[in-house]
Amino acid sequence: MRRLRLRRAPGRPLERLSSRPTRFLAAAAAATVLSLTASGCVTVHGELALLPPATKAEAAQALADFTTAYNKADKAYDPALDAGRVTGPLGEVNQAGLRARSINTPGGNPDHKPLQLTDARFVLPRKAGWPRWFVADTASNRASGDQRWLLVFLRNGPEQLWEVAYLTILPRGDVPEFAEEEGYAVPVAADTDALAVAPEDLGKEYVAYLKDGRPGPFAPGVHTTEWRAQRQKAAKRPGMATQYIDRVTDQGDFAPLGLRTRDGGALVFFATRYFERQTAAKGYRPKVGADTKALLTGEIKNTVTREWVSSQAVLVKPAGTNRNGVVVASRLQGVVGAEGS
Repeated sequence: MRRLRLRRAPGRPLERLSSRPTRFLAAAAAATVLSLTASGCVTVHGELALLPPATKAEAAQALADFTTAYNKADKAYDPALDAGRVTGPLGEVNQAGLRARSINTPGGNPDHKPLQLTDARFVLPRKAGWPRWFVADTASNRASGDQRWLLVFLRNGPEQLWEVAYLTILPRGDVPEFAEEEGYAVPVAADTDALAVAPEDLGKEYVAYLKDGRPGPFAPGVHTTEWRAQRQKAAKRPGMATQYIDRVTDQGDFAPLGLRTRDGGALVFFATRYFERQTAAKGYRPKVGADTKALLTGEIKNTVTREWVSSQAVLVKPAGTNRNGVVVASRLQGVVGAEGS
């Protein structure tokens, strides 16, 4: 029987929360056989077919596995215990935090309270090729008020574990309604021209805005105008000069991930990295907290530079909205390194 491999055309569609049918179709996705004649057949490979990332049962199991690993790691302050269940921006922040706390509290977490993620709704986008991803929209016993935790699960191949790359926390009323096609969520391509800003350009636009504040696609709010104002205030603090350098972080498991919403826009998750450099006046030293000190390299003489990873969830309006076309709905950040000089 002759087998012809059909290769995927260049430029894969993009499938990072509110939540990116058989057994993940690991076997069926490998090859769907079409009978042609008695003399031969053609194999259509899974990277060409539009497939859901998982069944709801498999998504529920991935959520349970993440929660179990997270709780073990948090209780022991041991990053190795959930290293296989986190990745991307959430993974880097999670692992750095656990490393710091393992140094400061080597006996584990005396105040451990198990994380509980309940009332889960799974948003499953169909796409071709890898990575595949989905969003778990959950209630949390650590949430404040009527908030929802949106976790973006990511997998780069059939042999890999599901890992959480993004975490976004939103009020229930701010979680958008997602568009559907044949019962599944619709991912947006990284380079789409159907949105005010393509997902692949969000990091670049956000970094540029934080640097110069020029009018652009971002609506005023806590994570835009107010965030820049806080930075400017810190920069002018007497006796302590503070500088910020922002960087685009969009490769590998840090790549932006987006879901189409019913209004024609999208909810997109993307990450950035920034460095906060504090230089004290002569005769003084910047103060750092215990967790930052645990991650510190070098010696603080009069300067400390903190490295932060920041993940954003944004609501992007349809193309044609040139001003205020992007609303930053949530931002979570954490220190992942520090250097003294």
